[in-house]
Amino acid sequence: MTTLTHRARRIEISKNSEKKVENEEGNNQERSPDSEDSGDSKDIRLTLMEEVLLLGLKDKEGYTSFWNDCISSGLRGGILIELAMRGRIFLEPPTMRKKRLLDRKVLLKSDSPTGDVLLDETLKHIKATEPTETVQTWIELLTGETWNPFKLQYQLRNVRERTAKNLVEKGILTTEKQNFLLFDMTTHPVTNTTEKQRLVKKLQDSVLERWVNDPQRMDKRTLALLVLAHSSDVLENVFSSLTDDRYDVAMNRAKDLVELDPEVEGTKHSATEMIWAVLAAFNKS
Repeated sequence: MTTLTHRARRIEISKNSEKKVENEEGNNQERSPDSEDSGDSKDIRLTLMEEVLLLGLKDKEGYTSFWNDCISSGLRGGILIELAMRGRIFLEPPTMRKKRLLDRKVLLKSDSPTGDVLLDETLKHIKATEPTETVQTWIELLTGETWNPFKLQYQLRNVRERTAKNLVEKGILTTEKQNFLLFDMTTHPVTNTTEKQRLVKKLQDSVLERWVNDPQRMDKRTLALLVLAHSSDVLENVFSSLTDDRYDVAMNRAKDLVELDPEVEGTKHSATEMIWAVLAAFNKS
């Protein structure tokens, strides 16, 4: 009798967890940054921006590739998705005149602080902006890519460095100074390689062992991270340790995923619209 009772409780808990995942964009409560690993309280909780930067950093050197000019906008896209997944912002409902994801404005749902400086600074900008702006415009404003001098106040400065400092505080990176002939540069080598390997393995598994061939059935944070890693040009780093055959499979599946039509995927049941809106913005840029 006791065994049956425990089993029934486990089934009930499992069903409740599934409902929470389906309703995560409308949920105002703080969500765990990684629902797949929420059972292990020892895991370090990272934001999407921190995960993207960690994937882009060279472990020993402590800096991203000098040729990567995509990661800055990728980090800003991560901020918007993170805010949406935490129930702070959402896209305005579609209308006859505004059906496309990129035509719909970003609206404030809650201005309660998140505890993350970058997220709260962005939230403050979104709250103060009138008229409201689209996802693509917000990525441009937060990156500083605007010709309007009155909009420069919305640029988030030193996002890469501030995100790195968060990772230093969480014990994943350290801070060093390196000399590059003509200038000195602050670098952040990886000290907690276990955490980075865990992150890499999670993404590898999502397109290999755990591949479901349906983005609606994927863990939402994993889907968001794959989209952001692709948009930030760091996806190659994730799959570089794989054998040639597995590398080809992983890259092809990831490519198929990010080449889906955001407009179609964003309208499906339980879809997180902000993920697809950010992907649509990067596809257009």
